[in-house]
Amino acid sequence: MGVTKFYAAKTYTPGDSVGHMMRRGLALMAQSIEHELEPTGLTNAQWLPLYKLHLGVASTVAELARECDHDAGSMTRLLDRLEAKNLCRRQRSSDDRRVVNLELTDAGRAAAQEIPAILSDVQNAYLAGFSHDEWTALKGYLSRILDNGKTLQAAVDKK
Repeated sequence: MGVTKFYAAKTYTPGDSVGHMMRRGLALMAQSIEHELEPTGLTNAQWLPLYKLHLGVASTVAELARECDHDAGSMTRLLDRLEAKNLCRRQRSSDDRRVVNLELTDAGRAAAQEIPAILSDVQNAYLAGFSHDEWTALKGYLSRILDNGKTLQAAVDKK
């Protein structure tokens, strides 16, 4: 079975592309999240690494940079800001001085616990008017797009 061609160069309009709509939707959602985070003192860029530390998906600077799709330099600057806000601390590993371990402070844990409520409220507002079935279908469609993207990326990585 061949790949269906939904777009053609001659008729391509950026505003009608799925990629543009997803990127624009994410940008608007990020602005809403930033607005809702304002009372916490966190920015849109800061909540993700803080929350990933809270979830335990990363414990070193290198792991966190990978998880957040940041390079080491930008992650270091982000962590500088989080550390200045007393939300996390960095410690060199005693086993390997190249490794920098991360841990949340009590204030960081408290701030991270507020994040799911904010994310839920914003996403629910963006899904206003959707039925449960539509929400389930949308998640399925987005999962398929992500799966296709992973397959395409794996093919590029093999080259």
